[in-house]
Formats: sequence, C-alpha cells, structure tokens
Amino acid sequence: MQVGQKPESSRVALDVFDRAPVGVLVTRGKDHRLLYINDAFRAMAGNRPIGAPAWKALRDILGPNFPGVLGDVLTTGETVCVDEVSATVADPGGGPRERLFRVSLSGIPLPGGESGLLAVAQEVTAQEVTGRADAMPRTRDLEKELRRLQRRYRSMAWAGAHMVWVTGPDGEVREVSRGWQRISGQTLEESRGYGWLRALHPEDRERALDAWTRAVELANPVWEQVFRVAASDGAYRHIRFRAVPVYEDGAVVEWVGASADVEQEWQEERRRRLLDLAAAAATDITNLEEMCQAIAGVIVPELADACHIYLLPESSGSLPHTPIVTECAAAAVRPGLPTLPPRRKEYHPVDSGFVRAVRRRGPVHVSFPPGRPPFPCADKVTKWLAEARSHSMALLPIVVEGEVAAVVATAVCGERPPIAPDDVHLMREMLDHAHDAISKALRFRRTQRVALALQHSLLAEPPHIPGLQLAARYQASPTAAEIGGDWYDAFQLSCGAVKLVIGDVAGHDLGAAVCMSQVRNMLRALAVDRDESPGDVLRRLNRALETLNGESTATCVLSRLERDRDGVWQLAYSVAGHPPPLLVTGDGQGRFLEDAGNPLLGLYHGRPWTSAVAPLPPHSTLLLYTDGLIERRGEDLGEGLERLRRCAEPLAREPLGRFCDELLTEMPVTGEDDVAMIALRVPSPA
Repeated sequence: MQVGQKPESSRVALDVFDRAPVGVLVTRGKDHRLLYINDAFRAMAGNRPIGAPAWKALRDILGPNFPGVLGDVLTTGETVCVDEVSATVADPGGGPRERLFRVSLSGIPLPGGESGLLAVAQEVTAQEVTGRADAMPRTRDLEKELRRLQRRYRSMAWAGAHMVWVTGPDGEVREVSRGWQRISGQTLEESRGYGWLRALHPEDRERALDAWTRAVELANPVWEQVFRVAASDGAYRHIRFRAVPVYEDGAVVEWVGASADVEQEWQEERRRRLLDLAAAAATDITNLEEMCQAIAGVIVPELADACHIYLLPESSGSLPHTPIVTECAAAAVRPGLPTLPPRRKEYHPVDSGFVRAVRRRGPVHVSFPPGRPPFPCADKVTKWLAEARSHSMALLPIVVEGEVAAVVATAVCGERPPIAPDDVHLMREMLDHAHDAISKALRFRRTQRVALALQHSLLAEPPHIPGLQLAARYQASPTAAEIGGDWYDAFQLSCGAVKLVIGDVAGHDLGAAVCMSQVRNMLRALAVDRDESPGDVLRRLNRALETLNGESTATCVLSRLERDRDGVWQLAYSVAGHPPPLLVTGDGQGRFLEDAGNPLLGLYHGRPWTSAVAPLPPHSTLLLYTDGLIERRGEDLGEGLERLRRCAEPLAREPLGRFCDELLTEMPVTGEDDVAMIALRVPSPA
C-alpha cells in the first residue's frame, strides 16, 4: 500500500474529508492505527504511513502525553482541543522547519462496528502565538469545523457512500470526492453547480433535475434515486444517488450526498425481473402468436429497440444453402421508430445473417455503421434498418425437437449503445425459461395445421352449378389441435336437383373425424339412392347410424333445391338437432327456417321425420352453418341466432364470398369450436 493511500474498505465515508479546508486524519481501533489523511493535512505535516500506529506515524507531532489523550477520547467520546502542537516538517523550499498546529479530537464510528478518532488540525501562525486574544476565534472556528465534519461523516456513514459530494442549501454542488471524478471523468469545476447533470444519460437528466429540485424545496429527510452515469470508458453505469440535509440551528446549511455504483446489483435485479416476465408471458398464454408478442414486449424496450419473431416452415433449417421464407408472428418497436407490419412473409437470402443463425443454431450478434448491416437482409428489413439508423443486431434461433422452429431478431438504433454480449446472454436465458411453453405452442400449431389440412381434404369444393352461386368456408378452432367433426357438402343429382348439407359429429378428435367421414359418405349414398324427401333420407341415415355405430351422435341439415314448373326455386329441407337455416332476401330481410325440426342423429325415437318446403325469392341467400358460429358459453342460443341475423341482413347485396367472409369476421366467435358454413344465392330473373 502506498503512503497516504486509503484502504479500499474505508473509502466509503472518508472521501467526505478529501476537500476539507483543514487538515484531517482518522485513526482506527485502540492502538490508533492511522487510517486516513487528507491533502490539507499532508500539505501541513507531510505524508504519513497509513496503517502504522499513531505514536509511530506521528511521533514528531505527538508529544509523550498524546497516547493517553487519544485513549481518553476513544473511551469517553468527549471532544478534546489542544491549542499548540509542535512538529518539525520538511519545508517545500528547503530543509526542516518547525510548525505549530491547533488540533481537535473526537470519536467517530467506523465501518464494521469499530471505533476511531477524528482529528482536525489547523496551522497556528506566529501572530496568533504572540496574540492570544486573536487565537480564540480561530479555536472556535476549528471546533465548529470539527462538528461540521463529524455531521458530514455520520451522514455519509449512514448513506453508505462510495462517492461523496456536498451542496449548498440551494442544492448546487460545491464539493465532490475523487471517487466521483474517477467514475464520471468530470473535474471539480465541471461538477459544480448543476454541471454533474452532464455526466448523466441524456434521457435521465430532466428526471434527475426535477427530482433533486423537489427534494431541496421540500427538504426531504432522505433523497434517493438511480441514474445512468457515463463512465470514463464511455459506457453507462447505474449509480445510486442518496443525499441527506445537514441542519444547524433548525435550518439546512448544506446537503451531503453519496453515490454508489450499483450496476451489478441493477443488472441482477433486471435479469430476475425479465426472466420472470418472460416465464409469465409463456405460462399464461397458449396461443403462439400472442405468446410471441408478449415475449417481444418484454424484450422491447428493456434490451432492444425492436424485436421481431419469425416462424420457420418445417424442415427449412435442414436444407443446406437455400434461402428461407418465414412468417413474422410478432413485432415490437420502441415508440418513435418506424414500424413494420406484424403479420408478413419475409424472404431471407442464403447469405443473410438470419440464415446463418438458422444454420449454426446459435446467436448471430453484430454491430455495424448505422443502417449498413454486414450481410444481406430481407428487403423490408433492410429498408427499416436504414430508416431507424440501426447499428446493432442479435439473431437468436429457437430449437424445437432438433429443428429451428423460430428466430428472435432484435436491433438497437440511434444513440443507444450496441447490444451488449451480456444482454444477448440474458435474451437466451429468457428464451430458455420460456422454451417448454414455446415448444408446446409450436408443436400445437404444427399439429393443428396437419389436422386442418386433413379436414380440408375431407371437405369437397362446392360444384359449379349453372344458375346458382355457391360458397363454403371452414374455420378451425385456434384452441384445438385435433381434427373436428364439422362438415359441409354440395352435389347435384342426375335429375338436376341440388343437395346442400351441413353437419356436426359430436367430439373434437380423430374419432369424431372418422365418424364424420362415414356419416358424410353414407348420407351422399342415401341421398342419390332414392328420390325421396330430406326427412326420409335422414330417417334412413339415423337407422344406419344406430346399426353401425351406436355410440356416436350428430346434427345435420339436409336440403334439396330445384325449380318448380314456374321456374321458381323451391327448397325442401329437414333439420336433425341442428341450428336452423337462415334465409336472407335480396332487400335484406332475414328469417330462420324452423318448420322441419327433428331430434339429432344417433338417437332412436318413434316419431316420423319431418320435412318442409320454402320458396327462395330471386337474389335471396340461403346460409347453412354449424353452432361454432353462434354459440357462446353461458348465453342462450336464441341470442346467438339473433346476432347472426343482424349481421347477415346488411350483407344481402355483397358478393357471396364476401358475405361469408364478413360473417366470420363480424360474428364474435369464441374460438372454442370449429365453424363450417355453406351459402347459396339464387340469381335475379333473366
């Protein structure tokens, strides 16, 4: 340890004495080992060996009686003043010279619970030695300075200071310790007044000034804030500022402040918080897109200015040297920056950083001149990087069952520092915490797509029938991965009549899908086997179900469309436990066809199966649909039917495809069940 250097553990509160206008020394423990001296003492009495006992380090100053005086002060805690202490010290201009000092001693607490002594020294001039009366005010001034320094020290010991600063009662900085100068790079002159604010991050300055001004105006007993301070290496570190007012005669005479570097503590607290948020986002949400959006919202703006999460097609990561087309599932951008559509397809060139991250199955982390990434990007991304002046990116792949299933792309822009390696590691930790939930959601999505493809393969496209318009839609439940039992069908008989069918087999699994396929095929066969009413066809279908599959039930609407002798389209229909067909006239009047109700299929009953006939006016629309379009948990079915009628009536003149699409958009479906619909429109008379 160099002479005059303070031990690291003691720097916390002793920095408060660095710029005191009087000489200050501090000793530790019963053997009074020298712990600290300030520059003013060093200028008066020369350098002294830190760590040595006071009787040795200060033998030329302390007389033979001083060890006893030090012991008394340490024991009693009383303040002792000694008017004249003689010491022979080296003169800056030459040899040794005798000097006289006035010393005040008092006890102070030290870190770790130890006791110590605080000595305040002031040189006595020759005039004061000859004129005792003139010396009295100087003695009182020294005692006052000792009390002031004691108050400062106790305030700093309470505040736990690493960097110390003192302001006037108005809050303008007067003194700063070397600790502040080391961390901020500011000189004392640069820090004075409100100059210290210039060391803060530009985004923190206004908030810091407002908070400090309010604290000074209100004389808060304690002021504490955390701000980002530009360190001498250019990086920003989180510094905790604490300050307490010092009172004298009931008035604030100064503020004593302490600043401590809490970067590591802040980073760890942030890490825990972000990991918890990422885990919560993944735990509380089951929909993949919503989960990705929640995770992107955790990353922005804490770790990046922008975050986009891309979903990859299956097996795309295993194809060597090929570009990748992805779907952007989520996007989050800091306010003030340009945005990109959250749902979009992106083409990533084979030599892009995105493809590199997929190939290596590990992060790609780069910094670059604003708007000029070192590798090609998707066209829209390249334009965005230039507009946002982005200068740093991190691309993190998400691997599920050995394949890259998604990539999280992050970027920072403008004056923000580049993404730090620690932040890349933290983002990886966040994704690891959410990995199980993300994997489950991705597997669910893939299974759902397979099920949807199988479902569509079982649903025939409506045939083209001259003189009629047909449109069909199927919307799978977003909460179910299994294939469902909803179906629609349309076919033309040899006689020219058209059959329209809608149905729903109970259940939402592979068994329901198999049963649905069987019922659909049987119904087709029975409908073309004989020329009979829809009710009679359903009667025979019900008997077949009882014989072949006694446990399954289903609902169905079977309708038959044909022209009468006058050329008017007539609809014969029968309903088996299914929501009734909706007929909307060309002028927007809707009504449900409810005259042919029967029990659901799969249950035996002895009553006749009924059918009904209704004319279809020119330009009218007939809609058959499943219950997923109208049912809501806890709501009467009649409310859903009435809601459907109100939504359909204004769409009477819309093209038939748009009629169906608007219903799927406007109806508040719960997503708990699939939705199937088939619509037919009768043309206007020629």
